Amino acid sequence: MNRFYVDNPEEEMEYMPLFPLNEDSDTEQDVRDLEEELPLLPLRNTVLFPGVVLPITVGRDKSIKAVQEAYRHNRLIGAVAQTDPSIEDPTPGDLTQVGTIARIVKLIRMPDGGTTIIIQGRLRFRIREVISEDPFFKAHYELLQDIQPDNEKEFEAYIATIKDLAAQLIQLSPHIPSEATIILRNIEHPSFLIHFVASNLNSEIKEKQQLLETDQLKARAEMLIKMLQTELQLAELKNKITNRTKADIDRQQREYFLQQQLKSIKEELGGDANEKELKDMQKRASEKKWTDAARELFQKEIEKLERMHPSTPDYSVLYNHLDFMLDLPWQEYTEDHYDLKKARRILDEDHYDMDKIKERILEYLAVLKLKGDMKSPILCFVGPPGIGKTSLGKSIARAIGRKYVRLSLGGLHDESEIRGHRKTYIGAMPGRILQSIRKAKSSNPVMILDEIDKVGSDFRGDPSSALLEVLDPEQNHSFYDNYLELEYDLSRVMFIATANDISTIHPALRDRLEIIELSGYSLEEKIEIARRHLIPKQKEMHGLKDAPIHLSSKIISFIIQHYTRESGVRELDRQLASVMRFLAKEKVLNGQLPETIDQQLVEKILGKPRFTNEIYHANNPPGVAIGLAWTPVGGEILFIEVSLSEGKGELKMTGNLGNIMKESAMTALSYLQSHADAYQINPQWFHQKNIHIHVPEGAVPKDGPSAGIAILTALTSAFTQRKVKPYLAMTGEITLRGELLPVGGIKEKILAARRSGIKQVILCKENKKDVEEIDARYLKGLKIIYVESMEEALQLALEKKAVDRKKQTRLLSASSKSS
Repeated sequence: MNRFYVDNPEEEMEYMPLFPLNEDSDTEQDVRDLEEELPLLPLRNTVLFPGVVLPITVGRDKSIKAVQEAYRHNRLIGAVAQTDPSIEDPTPGDLTQVGTIARIVKLIRMPDGGTTIIIQGRLRFRIREVISEDPFFKAHYELLQDIQPDNEKEFEAYIATIKDLAAQLIQLSPHIPSEATIILRNIEHPSFLIHFVASNLNSEIKEKQQLLETDQLKARAEMLIKMLQTELQLAELKNKITNRTKADIDRQQREYFLQQQLKSIKEELGGDANEKELKDMQKRASEKKWTDAARELFQKEIEKLERMHPSTPDYSVLYNHLDFMLDLPWQEYTEDHYDLKKARRILDEDHYDMDKIKERILEYLAVLKLKGDMKSPILCFVGPPGIGKTSLGKSIARAIGRKYVRLSLGGLHDESEIRGHRKTYIGAMPGRILQSIRKAKSSNPVMILDEIDKVGSDFRGDPSSALLEVLDPEQNHSFYDNYLELEYDLSRVMFIATANDISTIHPALRDRLEIIELSGYSLEEKIEIARRHLIPKQKEMHGLKDAPIHLSSKIISFIIQHYTRESGVRELDRQLASVMRFLAKEKVLNGQLPETIDQQLVEKILGKPRFTNEIYHANNPPGVAIGLAWTPVGGEILFIEVSLSEGKGELKMTGNLGNIMKESAMTALSYLQSHADAYQINPQWFHQKNIHIHVPEGAVPKDGPSAGIAILTALTSAFTQRKVKPYLAMTGEITLRGELLPVGGIKEKILAARRSGIKQVILCKENKKDVEEIDARYLKGLKIIYVESMEEALQLALEKKAVDRKKQTRLLSASSKSS
């Protein structure tokens, strides 16, 4: 039985060529059905002989179309072999000139969309001319006739020889069933016998094609006898080797003997490559500063590897494990340079301002210098994206002369990513902690654990729990990795974590971290960062390092205010890159740069301004207040809109609000109901009007205890028809007693208000200490008003006159009479 890959090498079918029933009558019918043009079916790695039946899986588009056309017409198709089976899309030059006209016995459409046909070879033919290549090959042809032998007795001897050799081959080949011998004996047609035997040989395609192209039956029989003798000699040699091995080697000594024999052969050929690798491993191991446990495990496994044959599956598992052990920098450390003056200079070079953060880092380094070990809190930089958390860790590594490696934890769900997999698992890998140590080639690098707040957990485990051992100074000296199967000392690694939102960090993990808050940048800070860092970096990246390009502070401010809305400087960096790309293009096209970069040129490059502050300055109607919110990406402005309509006092809240904001809204409404007289509000309105509170941008979830005062102000404004003063924003939580409570994130909210052009901000008096920590430069042009009660806040926020006082008076009097 042979396996043939025809059109699609990935699909295979077993076949047994069949003797045709009533061959002569079918052949005569085929001759009558023949036409001048014949569709061609290229075969990749087989040759079809007359009389032989083959199943073929057709995969190529041209072949499918040719089969469909032939099947619809007269079911006749020309099967020709390719000269090169590897060609996916053959041309006429890639086809052999002699093939077999075949009849499609059956066409089967497979469930996977493929097509399988069963064809029976009929007549040999030669291609005279390929007349069409699209949609499939079509050719003019001529039929080839078999030349009968002159001496029939001699030819009968050839046929008998073929039968005998084929029978011997069947007996020596265990994969061919013995019933094939009976089939051979019963074949009487000489040409079909030749074709049947040739189809079942494992000979090359060229030899089979040469057999098909031979016109004389006698010559064809001689070629087949040579092919059979070659196959028979190979089969006898295989059996001889097998029998000799079985006779000479008993079952217990066979594996040892073969290994020794293979070793001797390899030595004769120049030595064993695997043995050289093992010797190289032992040499590398002798230079390692192993722990006792590591040395013992390595020696035990290298001895086991030496006894193991390289072809066994466990060999590669053991080899990779030992290779990983050798790659790890056991007790290899870089020398620390705790020069605080140099460290300060590097931090100042890499980051503008951040004085408080830099002082804390210098204190951290000073303690390390005096104490000499790493048993100190793990620093965690928390702040909005794009403010330099990760680059701060890189600067620390540069300042003390350590290797730097970054490990991103965002989206990590599998605990094995930290602790590693068992080495016996398929696709097992070490944990990412030790992978990073191997990458750093030092056991005391500065390792940045980026986005530690975005670590998840599911059925595969909780990576946060695995990080507890990594980040605990009392435990990480003996960190156990499942793949390594040893404890590894992480106590001298300087771990620095970064996060956007501390609330999502696992509580036990957060307890091991010293949180350092990094706030967003003010406009003035962004201008300085752009001048000192971003513009020089972008000039160098765009080939404009020495070009006379100058962006004034005014233009940088214009880009920041009208093309970015962020706490960090990442988007600003992208906009400056767009400017530099435009300037690089101008220099290449025109050979010179623009003389000045003004606002008009910036708008030409970046388009019309995307952001404007006019929306916050608009003359908003009554019922609209502006609040301030904190988000993980910085402070944001929050509109609160209230609308009243005739109804039954129903309260509706929209805008994707969280539970806390909904509770703040209900608290504000209850307070307003209980103090209706103080604000000249008819109490009946709360039962006669429906109230709709809406916070725009409903696609963005909103929650948090800081919008209470803004909701109360919007409600009071809607009921009293007194507008909220322009350029005014507020933040703070409220109580039913009328008190205003302090909230967090003050710096981010203040910066957001200043970015938006707000001129006054109402805060709780207890938040004054938070404002005093903010640099006075960032409060320039911004008036902070501190209040203690909600009544005081409403007096300051609302205008004294209503929008239509007469109309409101008439409504009040009418409501009083009815009541």
